[in-house]
Amino acid sequence: MRWTPKGYGGERRTPEQVKRDGWLEYGILVVNKDDHRLTWPERQLVRQLGERLFGKRQQKETCDG
Repeated sequence: MRWTPKGYGGERRTPEQVKRDGWLEYGILVVNKDDHRLTWPERQLVRQLGERLFGKRQQKETCDG
Protein backbone atom coordinates (compact mmCIF):
# COMPACT_ATOMS: atom_id res chain seq x y z
CA MET A 1 0.00 0.00 0.00
CA ARG A 2 1.38 3.39 -0.98
CA TRP A 3 0.58 6.50 1.03
CA THR A 4 1.24 10.02 -0.21
CA PRO A 5 0.58 13.27 1.66
CA LYS A 6 -2.30 15.49 0.53
CA GLY A 7 -1.31 17.37 -2.58
CA TYR A 8 1.34 14.83 -3.62
CA GLY A 9 0.03 12.39 -6.18
CA GLY A 10 -3.50 11.63 -7.17
CA GLU A 11 -5.56 14.29 -8.88
CA ARG A 12 -4.58 17.93 -8.94
CA ARG A 13 -7.18 20.35 -7.55
CA THR A 14 -8.55 23.02 -9.86
CA PRO A 15 -7.98 26.68 -8.94
CA GLU A 16 -11.69 26.93 -8.03
CA GLN A 17 -11.32 24.00 -5.62
CA VAL A 18 -8.27 25.62 -4.02
CA LYS A 19 -10.20 28.89 -3.57
CA ARG A 20 -13.24 27.05 -2.15
CA ASP A 21 -11.08 25.05 0.27
CA GLY A 22 -9.24 28.20 1.37
CA TRP A 23 -12.53 29.88 2.21
CA LEU A 24 -14.11 26.88 3.94
CA GLU A 25 -11.02 25.81 5.91
CA TYR A 26 -9.24 29.09 6.66
CA GLY A 27 -11.61 31.98 5.93
CA ILE A 28 -9.35 33.18 3.11
CA LEU A 29 -11.22 34.66 0.15
CA VAL A 30 -9.62 34.82 -3.29
CA VAL A 31 -11.69 36.74 -5.84
CA ASN A 32 -10.92 37.77 -9.40
CA LYS A 33 -12.08 41.37 -9.84
CA ASP A 34 -13.44 40.42 -13.28
CA ASP A 35 -15.33 37.26 -12.18
CA HIS A 36 -18.40 36.99 -14.41
CA ARG A 37 -20.48 35.65 -11.49
CA LEU A 38 -20.30 39.03 -9.75
CA THR A 39 -22.50 42.02 -10.49
CA TRP A 40 -20.91 45.34 -11.43
CA PRO A 41 -21.25 46.78 -7.90
CA GLU A 42 -19.70 43.61 -6.43
CA ARG A 43 -16.75 43.84 -8.86
CA GLN A 44 -16.25 47.49 -7.86
CA LEU A 45 -16.30 46.52 -4.18
CA VAL A 46 -13.63 43.86 -4.80
CA ARG A 47 -11.49 46.41 -6.66
CA GLN A 48 -11.89 48.98 -3.88
CA LEU A 49 -11.01 46.45 -1.18
CA GLY A 50 -7.92 45.36 -3.11
CA GLU A 51 -6.78 48.95 -3.56
CA ARG A 52 -7.37 49.76 0.09
CA LEU A 53 -5.47 46.71 1.37
CA PHE A 54 -2.68 46.47 -1.20
CA GLY A 55 -2.60 49.71 -3.22
CA LYS A 56 -3.53 50.50 -6.80
CA ARG A 57 -2.50 48.11 -9.54
CA GLN A 58 -0.16 49.31 -12.26
CA GLN A 59 -1.96 50.16 -15.48
CA LYS A 60 -0.93 48.10 -18.49
CA GLU A 61 0.34 50.24 -21.34
CA THR A 62 -1.39 49.66 -24.66
CA CYS A 63 -0.01 50.30 -28.12
CA ASP A 64 -2.65 52.02 -30.23
CA GLY A 65 -0.87 51.89 -33.57
